Amino acid sequence: MTAEKKGKVVLAYSGGLDTSVAIPWLHDQGYDVVTLTMNVGQQADNLEEIKAKAYAAGAVKAYVVDLREAFVDTFVWPALKSNALYQGVYPLNSALSRPMIAQALIWCAEKEGAAAVAHGCTGKGQDQVRIEVCCNALNPNIEVLAPVRDWGFTREEEMDYAAAHNVPVPTTRKSPYSIDDNMWGRSIECGILEDPWNEPPKDAYALTADPKDAPDEEVTVEITFESGIPVAVNGKKNGKHRADRLYEQNGRQGRLRTHRYGRRPPRRVQKPRSLRVPRRHGFDRGPQKA
Repeated sequence: MTAEKKGKVVLAYSGGLDTSVAIPWLHDQGYDVVTLTMNVGQQADNLEEIKAKAYAAGAVKAYVVDLREAFVDTFVWPALKSNALYQGVYPLNSALSRPMIAQALIWCAEKEGAAAVAHGCTGKGQDQVRIEVCCNALNPNIEVLAPVRDWGFTREEEMDYAAAHNVPVPTTRKSPYSIDDNMWGRSIECGILEDPWNEPPKDAYALTADPKDAPDEEVTVEITFESGIPVAVNGKKNGKHRADRLYEQNGRQGRLRTHRYGRRPPRRVQKPRSLRVPRRHGFDRGPQKA
């Protein structure tokens, strides 16, 4: 029996198990699925392959946007300056990207005329709250769906569902981890990690090495800060900081202002929310086909 057509839904798509299964599941619920993949500095992610996988799984369109610079400028540096820690102890990494993901979802939904947006958060974490509250604040007329929270599958059942719908997924019963990462941090859960008394196995790590495998020599790393923002490691800058680029750009146009802490580019006039997304962050790009 064919489900009643409900229009388009924009799915925040990472290419992992949950969101890959969500494409055929949402289609079975009557939605045409538009995927939105956001680059916030994921490790070893080939966005072209993820985009192709979205089409193969049944997406009608696949968007890819590069949010790395916007993510760092808008969220990472302010969090670093304020020493933002969850409950005073846990460094924020995945949580920082959620408001930006919500903004991109609403942008894409408005562009596509979608009736809803969807995410791959489970029902036991706070990410669902962060994304849904932000989406509702930006456009309360767009419904927010949470397939992973609603379908009631175990991870093993998700793998079976993916196999039944010929959806390739990176997760196996041997390596069932759910990984969320960006250029500011990496979070790992599921499998053996569900029990906090278990030590994380070596195959769960990607950014760090076991101390037993690390060199015996100590290393000193010197980080240079300017105005609370790191700009160099061991005295070496990796390209120009955005503030330097804006300074030069505005300087050539003769629009520099004097500030009591030094010269800086003039502030931009705040635009309405619907016009505020800068083109340089990729929000003006149309669907990227495989």
